[in-house]
Amino acid sequence: MITTANIKNGVNVDQLVETIGAVQGNPELAKFEFRTKNNWIEGGHCVSSMKSFYGVGQEDTSRQETFTMECDHPNVLLGEDKAATPVEVVLHALGSCLTGAMVYHAAANGIDIEGAESSLKGGCDLHGFLGLDPEVRKGFDGITVRLKVKSDASEEQLLNLAKFSPVFDIISNPTPISIEIVK
Repeated sequence: MITTANIKNGVNVDQLVETIGAVQGNPELAKFEFRTKNNWIEGGHCVSSMKSFYGVGQEDTSRQETFTMECDHPNVLLGEDKAATPVEVVLHALGSCLTGAMVYHAAANGIDIEGAESSLKGGCDLHGFLGLDPEVRKGFDGITVRLKVKSDASEEQLLNLAKFSPVFDIISNPTPISIEIVK
């Protein structure tokens, strides 16, 4: 007997349901730890690498390659424009995660998505970063996301599904960060 996978929006819904069931049966499987190592090159140019992570109750060994990402700054911000800026990478992460969350949750709820694209923008005022005005934020003063989706689902449904995004949660809610300097 030939069986076909239950695929919706590019997501294997049967595997997704099995994963949900496994986590419900053993909540410890839901605990993940992602890691990145960052190396400074020069100026504002850095390269991050990521391969190992902990998840599903064990250290993951499935990744065969190390992924890398670079960040730099444009010439006008004294960089060499070798890569996207760190804040652009944040926008990339947010757009990717909002879309991914929406697509996965739509699949789990039987909602078809035929296409999705997003545009994001965030404003920064250098007075904060340069230490010229302590009242001005160092980061974005806000982020605007425009998510264009081709689906029969309502805008409210799609918005609620997108908001399952972990990166949306990280950015929109204070996340504790501890920094340790080692010499």
